[in-house]
Amino acid sequence: MKLRLLSLSKIIYLALHLIVMVFPLYWIIITSLKPQKAIFSFPLKYWPEHATLQNYINIFKISKFHIYIGNSLLIAIVSAIIVIVIAVLSAYVMARFTFRGHRQIMLAFFATQMLPGFIALAPLYLMMSKMHLINNRLSLVIMYTVALIPFCTIMLRGFFQRIPSSLEEAAMIDGCSRWTALLRIIMPVMLPGIASTFIFAFVQNWNELFLAVMFIDNDALKTLPVAMNSFILKFDVDWGAMSAGAVLSIIPTILLFAFAQRFIVEGLTQGAEKG
Repeated sequence: MKLRLLSLSKIIYLALHLIVMVFPLYWIIITSLKPQKAIFSFPLKYWPEHATLQNYINIFKISKFHIYIGNSLLIAIVSAIIVIVIAVLSAYVMARFTFRGHRQIMLAFFATQMLPGFIALAPLYLMMSKMHLINNRLSLVIMYTVALIPFCTIMLRGFFQRIPSSLEEAAMIDGCSRWTALLRIIMPVMLPGIASTFIFAFVQNWNELFLAVMFIDNDALKTLPVAMNSFILKFDVDWGAMSAGAVLSIIPTILLFAFAQRFIVEGLTQGAEKG
């Protein structure tokens, strides 16, 4: 009886938790399907009486929304790939070798995660201005890469530490160089961790706003978060367009998670194992 009550309480708790997590997404979707006048009509409607795609049509008519999506995809993917390449190499070194300054470097990586990024916006703007990278997508690629390398290195180092060094040692005994052993032996085993880290980096880049607002002012180079921010007017908010844009901005991350779900689960499982 007690076990049944415990199971029932768990089911109820998980159901309530699911409702709380899913309801905001549901509300954004139905808001994007409502006419502008019906969004704040009372009593509130939990399903649009006259569903319309006009909000989705409007965001492409009143703005270059397809260009914003393309800019965000390009910047997020390129910077995430660069982050993974650098972080894999640095994490391998930090996991397999001990050298002078090893502990200090790791402490510095952790310390960078404690500092709020906005405190460096002014000096970063001056630096990018002197490098003539204002209104240049390269500035965002550089900044996103630099910002994510420390944390991604920490993540991947944990995965490397859970792979026995005997694997690459056996490969080197068979004639492989350390570089070949890393690429052919360790990297396939590391694939779930690399996939999880790539998704983390992509999502962080995809959703970043402060640096994009600071460095990009040209409308043709704006990213999706900056475009979404433009729907907030001085005395009003275009909630229909905002909701439609939010739904479209969620789709790439949902597809990415769906495609790499197996790798994410394996990566989280590996990360939870005790070495």
